[in-house]
Order: sequence, then C-alpha cells, then structure tokens
Amino acid sequence: MLWLVFGWASNLLALWVTSLIFDGVTYDDKFWVLAVAALVLFLANAIIRPIVIILTLPAVILTLGILLLFINAFTLWITDKIVPSFEVSGFWTYIGAVIIIWLVNLMVYGIFRPDRHESRELPA
Repeated sequence: MLWLVFGWASNLLALWVTSLIFDGVTYDDKFWVLAVAALVLFLANAIIRPIVIILTLPAVILTLGILLLFINAFTLWITDKIVPSFEVSGFWTYIGAVIIIWLVNLMVYGIFRPDRHESRELPA
C-alpha cells in the first residue's frame, strides 16, 4: 500500500518540476490540481499504459522502444483531458514533459528505492 502513495508522490514531484521547466505545463498554481493530475497520471500509467504497450508491441519492438516515449506522452495527454485545470500545450511540450517526468521518477526511485516486498535477507 505504501508503494501506491510513493508512486503518487513521485508523480506529484515530477509534474511540479515539469511545470517549473516548461511554460506550457500549467496547473493554475493550485496544489489540489497538481495532486489530482498526479493521481490520474499514476492510474493511467498503471492501467492504460500496459494495455497500449501490449497492443502496440510489434511497433515498440520495431522502433527499439522509441514508441514508449509516445505512449507515455499519450498517458500525459489523457491526464490533460481528464483534469480540466491541468494543461499541457503543444506536441513538443508533451515529449519534453515526459522526458522530465521520467528523469525525476528515475531519481526519486533511485534514491528511495521503495520495495513492494519485505527484505529477503536471511536472519543471522
């Protein structure tokens, strides 16, 4: 259960950093909009993204994974459409935002390393 909160908080931080870097990513400076957008993005990545990846698997393989960048942009677009006050403007802003979100999540997960399972160390 804790990893769900961690994933949401990581997306929250990533969206905030993205809004600082790109002028085209706005949330009306309201924390609740950012929090809802992070939740929607988390759910889209957990539910919709795997389905789209499976449906486009041959194209993902042929493009050596580059298509995954556009699939992530698609989940961000879904977030943009579901959360009315959260806006991303322009195709290249979507692509740049996805890269920044990926980098922030990579750093957060690298630093905190949340485990879904208990430690597998043998007792002494």
